[in-house]
Amino acid sequence: MRRVTYSMSVSLDGYIVGPDGRFDWTAPDEEVFRLATDEVRELGAHLLGRRLYETMLYWETADQNPSLDFSTREFAALWKRLPKVVFSTTLSAVEGNARLASGTLSEEVERLRAEPGEGDIAIGGAALAAEAAASDLIDEYRPRVYPVLLGGGVPFFPQRERRVDLELVESRTLSSGVVYLRHRVAR
Repeated sequence: MRRVTYSMSVSLDGYIVGPDGRFDWTAPDEEVFRLATDEVRELGAHLLGRRLYETMLYWETADQNPSLDFSTREFAALWKRLPKVVFSTTLSAVEGNARLASGTLSEEVERLRAEPGEGDIAIGGAALAAEAAASDLIDEYRPRVYPVLLGGGVPFFPQRERRVDLELVESRTLSSGVVYLRHRVAR
């Protein structure tokens, strides 16, 4: 069965966006960017909320810029080909290899798991991930923990009063001080 994963950059105190709405502290170096590219390469689909979808629209045409280096163009090409499902109540259309969700998050995950094909199903965006966690849909949490304390903002982990036991699958400390963690939900 295809795994549902949740992977984002997160501050050491657990936020993906600071209290000022900024996430400039997540600018990846080459090693972090390569890690993100490798994760996208393993995906069969990506589920996004509206805000993350709009942020990632840049990558739909970035591969057409000849001044970008190979790794950036490679990520853009992988992202562009990746099927995406966007959850939004305000958008009436989406661009590229994306479609608006026609069902609930649980229904979309069930549909994608039932389809032939390979690759993980990624969840992107804190609100969508919180909904997925509440419905027990997430199989793996994959934070890239940055050495910064933000003191508040949008949390990476859903704020639910529910215990979730995790098993460490992988951990890596990158040269920039970013720590990549991969935890599987213990079922």
